[in-house]
Order: sequence, then structure tokens, then C-alpha cells
Amino acid sequence: MDSAQSHLGRTRSELERTLSFRQALAIGVGTMVGAGIFLFPGIAGGRAGLAATLSFALGAGVALTVALPMSELATAMPRSGGGYNFVSKAMGGMVGSVVGMSLWLGLVFASAFYLAGFGHYTVALLGDIGVSLGSPPVIAVLAGLILVIVAITGTEKTGRLQDSVLVILITILLFFLADGVLESLGVIGEVRTPVEFAPNGLGPILPVTALVFTSYLGFAQIANVGGEVQDPERNLPRAMIASVVIVGILYVSTLYVTTSFFSADRLSELGETALVEVARVLLGSAGAVVISLAGLLATLSSANASILGSSRMIFALGRDGLIPKRIGEVNERFRTPHISILLAGLPVVILALIGKITVLAQAASFLHLILYGLVAFSVVVLRHRDTDWYSPRFLTPGYPLLPIIGGFSSFAVILFMEPVAIAIGIATMLASVAWYFSYERIKQGGMENEE
Repeated sequence: MDSAQSHLGRTRSELERTLSFRQALAIGVGTMVGAGIFLFPGIAGGRAGLAATLSFALGAGVALTVALPMSELATAMPRSGGGYNFVSKAMGGMVGSVVGMSLWLGLVFASAFYLAGFGHYTVALLGDIGVSLGSPPVIAVLAGLILVIVAITGTEKTGRLQDSVLVILITILLFFLADGVLESLGVIGEVRTPVEFAPNGLGPILPVTALVFTSYLGFAQIANVGGEVQDPERNLPRAMIASVVIVGILYVSTLYVTTSFFSADRLSELGETALVEVARVLLGSAGAVVISLAGLLATLSSANASILGSSRMIFALGRDGLIPKRIGEVNERFRTPHISILLAGLPVVILALIGKITVLAQAASFLHLILYGLVAFSVVVLRHRDTDWYSPRFLTPGYPLLPIIGGFSSFAVILFMEPVAIAIGIATMLASVAWYFSYERIKQGGMENEE
């Protein structure tokens, strides 16, 4: 009897550690090297020219000042739920649960944005090879349903899918960037350099940083699946820090190549198609097709990782009784939180069908920045408390200055966001507060009725 109860408890509340370092890194990099690396270079370059490289570098810097404190917290609390767990322990269940529910919705917004991008890239790619098949929303919905099925049937399968997609994607990007850099420097052909570093002055740099910060949300997804990462004390810090560094280099390099081939005015005209057009100049029509394929893989990779991270956030909330506990149950056959995955994936599919959700992606960035700021300050709070259980294997360098800088920097980026994105983010957090207090009353009422 005891053995059966023990097995049942493990089935309902624990996940297996099946993700290797490489798979954890793939989740982080795969989320960040998504639609952003194909969407933002043209838009950012059009607004700030080559100076937009500073925007991407600043974004990476802010992300790194949070990734280091988050790595410390992750080695002390390597459980699914990531930032929600950290903030809950440091600042109380109410703040943590509001952050957790807000991030669940934030990741739903981001995942739907990625899937919508996947639909558009698929249609564009098929158009380049002369095939007309389906509409972007329909393709996005089908892709979302497939990702949900893969996630339910096993985290290891999701990790392998992420790993495989990322290898292909990075190979294409590195080849494209190597050719682009060599041509821009004149090693191949004539020298191509941007006409002016900051054609619109230095003013756009910080607003563009706020715009492109969505590109740096992925490292937190590694912490979200911390309960499934092998050797978490060693692999979690390595994966989170490496993912930010790798992605920062890729984004800055991509922006450099893009602005070397087109002026800011031309990039404004091209917008999200700028990278495809650069590939067309470099490698002809075949290059444009390959980059379109890379964009398709990137958006699929981002959606896959975000759905996984969102489901683990719901799983953690259910596990801790902040939403009905049944939601946090683990499927006995597949050892995955199937109900959590459905609650993460099905809203994504519905939003992807709507299609026009760019503002929701910005709101997702807002909600993550709130989390990042609170996570950075959580390290200071927990160290100051000197609790017996808090014994991280990785310590934040430059403590306490670095986490304080990380916290304030995260909040500062919000000041440069679009007002509508801020409004949606605030509304989401207020709804989460309302849910927290309403559900607490429901639980208390149920306990009183039982008595």
C-alpha cells in the first residue's frame, strides 16, 4: 500500500530528468533564435541603422545581468516553474503566483506569435517554389496541434525535436552570416559598409532595445524546465549563460550584415523581409528560399520551446495549489503534465488562428521583464535572509551590484515600450491578482464546507 501511494505521489507531482545540457541549451537558443532574427534586423535597422547593433548588444547585456542571478536561483531550486518558484520563495506566494499566471499568459502570447510567423514563412516558402497550399492561420493551427501532441507524448521527444531543428537552423545562419560578413568586408567582392552609423541619430537606440528585447526571452525557459534537466547544478547555469552569449553574437552579426547591404530607408521599406532580400543579393533565388526555410524552422523552434515552458509554468502552479491541483498531474504513461500542456497549447492554437498578434508578443516581453527584475532582486532578498535551505552551487559574480543592476535595467527597458503593450501587460497582471484572491476564497469556502 505504501509503495503504491508513493508511486502515485511521484506520478502526480514529479517529472523525469531527461534533458541533457545540449537539449537545455537548444530550448534557450531555439526560443531566442526564432522569428526575431528574421523579423527585427530589417525593422531595427530601418529605425536606427547600424546603431541598432548597440540595441541588440544592450538587450543581451540586460539579459545577461538577469541570467547570472537566475542561474544561482536555479541551482538552489532546480524545479519546473523557474522564475515563479524563485519569486515565490523570496517575495511570498501572492507575488509569485501573480508572476506565474502572468508568465503563463505571456508565453501563450509569444507562442501564438511564433506560430503565426511559421504560417507566413511556410506560405512564402511554398510561393517561392511555385506551390500554393493553405493560408497562414490554418498552417499555424495545424503546426500548433502537432507540437502539443509531441509535447504530451514525451519531454525527451520535444528535446530531440528542438535539438534537431536548432542544428539545421544554426548551420544555415552561420553559412549565411559568414558569407555576408566576408562580402561586407570586401574579402569576397567589393567592400560593403553602412553609409552612416546612426542615420537617425542616437535617439532610437533605447526604443529599439525595448522593441527587440523579445529576442532575449528564451534563457528563462531553461529555468522553467529545471525539474527535467540532468545534473541541474552544472547544466542550468551553463545553458542559460551560453544561450544569451550565443544569441547576442548572432543578432549583432545579423544586424551588421543587413545594414551593410541596405540603407536605413531601404530597410524601412523591406521590414520583416529584409533578411530574405539580403540572401537574394548574396546567393540568388536559392539563397532566398534557404533563408525562408530557416525562418520557418526558427518560428517552429520558438513555438515548440515556448509551449513547453508555458506548460511547466502551469504545472508548477497546479503542483503548489494555486490553481486546481489536478492540472499539475503527470500522465502515468508518458510522464508529462498532459493537462498543463493542453492548457498551454490550445489557447496558443486559438490565438494563432486569429493571426494578428504582434502587440501580444510585445506584451509578453513586458511580462518577462517584470519577472526578470523580480528574479534579480530575489537573489538579494534570499541572501540577506540567510536561510538554511538556500545553498546554490553557482554564485552570482559581482554580488550585490550585478543583480541590482539587472533588476533596475529590466524595469528601465519597459519605459521605452509601446503604451498599448504596457496596458495589456498591466491588465494581465491585474487579472492574475483577481484570480489569486478569488481562488483563495474558493479554497477557503471548500475547506469550511468540509468541516
